[in-house]
Amino acid sequence: MTTTLITGANKGLGKETARLLVGVGHTVWLGARDEERGRAAAAEIGAHFVQLDVTDDASVAAALARIEAEGGLDVLVNNAGVAMRAGAAGGEALDGPSALAVFDTNAVGIIRVTEAALPLLRKSDNPVVVNVCSALGSFWATHEPSRPASRFPAIVYGSSKAAVSMLTVQYAKAVREVKFNAVEPGITATELGGGGIESHPGRPAAVSAEVVARLADIGPDGPTGTFQEDAGELGW
Repeated sequence: MTTTLITGANKGLGKETARLLVGVGHTVWLGARDEERGRAAAAEIGAHFVQLDVTDDASVAAALARIEAEGGLDVLVNNAGVAMRAGAAGGEALDGPSALAVFDTNAVGIIRVTEAALPLLRKSDNPVVVNVCSALGSFWATHEPSRPASRFPAIVYGSSKAAVSMLTVQYAKAVREVKFNAVEPGITATELGGGGIESHPGRPAAVSAEVVARLADIGPDGPTGTFQEDAGELGW
């Protein structure tokens, strides 16, 4: 039995990824900041709830301690993310506190959770980490005219996702016994928690979740150190 933790999973992409992985037999821990919403989502899809705020060291430590006590961990999906708060004139609020909040969740949060999870993952026969990223974090896609990311300015959010890309590369090099991959889930109609922009047009979260679930369910011969999307590998 494969045991999987998904952060930021009480709604949207995280919840739909959890639903898919429960469907293929994973024991899923649905991590969420809000206990009421998290428990409801977990009950709906047949997952286990664990309170988890990726910006809080104590919360992360407590969540992983509980998962360890319940039997361990094989797969970590770092899904939690926030958009940039809207500025007074629209677009991103380009100020220090807002930028720090985005990086704390989107990039530093990955380090917090991954470091807490690694002792458990190293005990697994098939340890996997999936970092939910974005084409906005790909230097290739943001320079390729055929890609929407080349035409969409996202100074702070895009930079935070570029950090996710590099974290994936560096962890794959440094922790070779664990498979690390980044995923571009596509433009998804969902909410990004904590942001001032309430919704994002795009395809249903259930469709975008398919590529995330696919990378979370790879076998021992699966890839590591790659950036994946629906059609295969994406350029860094």
